[in-house]
Amino acid sequence: MPVNNPSQLKLSLSALMFGLTLSAQASAAEFFITPVGGYSFGSSELKFTQSSDEQKDYFSISEDGNYGVMLGMTTRDPGDVYLLYSHQSATLGSGGVFAGETIASLAVDYLHLGGTLYFPNGNWEPYVTATAGLTQLRPDGGLDTETRFSMGLGLGAQYRLTDNLALMAEVRGFATFMNTDNEIFCGDQGCVWKLQASTLVQGQANLGIQFRF
Repeated sequence: MPVNNPSQLKLSLSALMFGLTLSAQASAAEFFITPVGGYSFGSSELKFTQSSDEQKDYFSISEDGNYGVMLGMTTRDPGDVYLLYSHQSATLGSGGVFAGETIASLAVDYLHLGGTLYFPNGNWEPYVTATAGLTQLRPDGGLDTETRFSMGLGLGAQYRLTDNLALMAEVRGFATFMNTDNEIFCGDQGCVWKLQASTLVQGQANLGIQFRF
């Protein structure tokens, strides 16, 4: 149907431009998947008390490899928002990271929602990132799983090979907030240990490859 009224023509053009702007903004956002692998290190020591005889000991999580994936979408900052999953198969040992008795095998999982701010310089994209979510500690031997709130901070850089492909390297730190004087890792035989520490700190060094689509 032809538009003969100039005001109607202007209104139609304005609506068309608004729709094109929204379409352009939607198409500018890209989704990505980034498989990562790395090494978890620097676990803080946690002081425990054995329930049976009040004996005190210091436990820490071993340094081991980790792997995970990030799923997200880009923003206009330039930056992105993403969901991070990270898994480490480790051991919980007494007397520090490099010595002492192994108490249990322990799976450490992080599930975090995060955001990244990039500082592009040619093909290089240095960035800072922050996350928040949950840490899950899953010991073997029939002991209960422990889930706690945690936060993370990281520094890294991407090198963009193409518009849809980039290599990344980063260092992250995680802080998991534990309940002081809280019984932990309970099982059928009751709670063996009482935790006397408020925060579990871990670091990660990761490499990955980002696919945008």
